[in-house]
This record gives sequence, C-alpha cells and structure tokens, in this order.
Amino acid sequence: MNHDTYSQDYISGILNSVRTIAMVGASANDVRPSFFVLKYLIAKGFTVYPVNPGQAGKEILGQRVYARLSDIPHPIDMVDIFRASDAVPAIVDEALTLDPLPKVIWMQLGVRNEEAAAKAEAAGLKVVMNRCPKIEYGKLSGEIGWNGVHSGVISSKKPILRGGFQSFGIRPK
Repeated sequence: MNHDTYSQDYISGILNSVRTIAMVGASANDVRPSFFVLKYLIAKGFTVYPVNPGQAGKEILGQRVYARLSDIPHPIDMVDIFRASDAVPAIVDEALTLDPLPKVIWMQLGVRNEEAAAKAEAAGLKVVMNRCPKIEYGKLSGEIGWNGVHSGVISSKKPILRGGFQSFGIRPK
C-alpha cells in the first residue's frame, strides 16, 4: 500500500470502525500533543487506554495508564503510536501478540516505519503512517475547515466557534 496518501474512504472507514484505542506514548503533561489528542478522542466517544511505562498505574484524564499493550485487559481496535519511528517495530511486534489482534496500527505525525507497516499489513492489519487521528477526525467531521488544514499552520489552540453550520461526527461518504 502507498502510505504517502490515504483516501478519505480509508481513513473514515478506520475511524468509523474503531471504538477502543491504545495510545502508546501517552503523556500526563497537558502541553504535549499526545495529551490533547487523548483528551479529544475521549471527548469523541472513543475508549482510550494510555500506555506509558513511566506512568503505569497512574491516571491520565481519568484513564488508567498501562506499562505495555499486553497489560490492557480489554480488546484493542487501534494502536496509536506517539513514539519515535525506531520504536515502532517493537510496538508492532507486541501488538501482533495480542488476542484478538487490533484492526489498525496508526503512527502519528512524523512517525514512519515501512518494515513494521509491511509486517502489520501481512498480518491483516490496516496501517496509517504520519497522520494524526485528531486532525483526520476533525477534517472528516467538518470541525477543521479546508483552508485551516491547508494553511500550513497547525495549532493546539481551541478554535473560536462562529455562527453557521456545525457538523459533529464523521460523515460517511
């Protein structure tokens, strides 16, 4: 699969099919991207399990933190990776030992590992690289306007809601 571009159907199909997400590299620091992505996904109704060995047993945003994927006592639909690209193979290897297998391996912005992606796909998982589910959900739901996404400016600042039509949820094609 070409991981440089993804169709709207591919991304919306993933985001419409997953309900549980393990976020590897979740941070308790409220200025870190993984923190506000975790907060956003919870607000959208996803069940998110933070994975961070340094925070294991504690809570982030009311969610118990696990040391590793295999410690999560529930099936996981998607593994969202907030770690450096060279950490991805070990995370994918661990994900492939889970029973049942997750449906998706999602690598955050700037995270790519072609070999790990190929291994996950060979096992039947969908893979997304160098994308953020928060941004993709926002684009597909209409929360992020076309001009804002393509302006070259991505910000964690909360937008000012203006009058007009607001769409919540992902619109299937």
